[in-house]
Amino acid sequence: MSDDEWASVRDVLPVPRWPAGRGGRPEGYCHRQMIDAVRCLVDNGVKWRAMPSDFPPWPRMYAFFARWRDAALAAVPG
Repeated sequence: MSDDEWASVRDVLPVPRWPAGRGGRPEGYCHRQMIDAVRCLVDNGVKWRAMPSDFPPWPRMYAFFARWRDAALAAVPG
């Protein structure tokens, strides 16, 4: 993801609850890296479990994606 692309999407991503004192814990992965992972999945048509090892573990990537999907921020890859 280019810097320009990141600048256009970072402000629409859901803000984690922990900075506002609403529970939870700090996120362990960068949102930009998660978007790159979802883009890789969609571009290459791979399954979550078959993602390259450069990305975080697939359950974490899927959890981010599901949260964004539920917030109506992502189209479901099919």
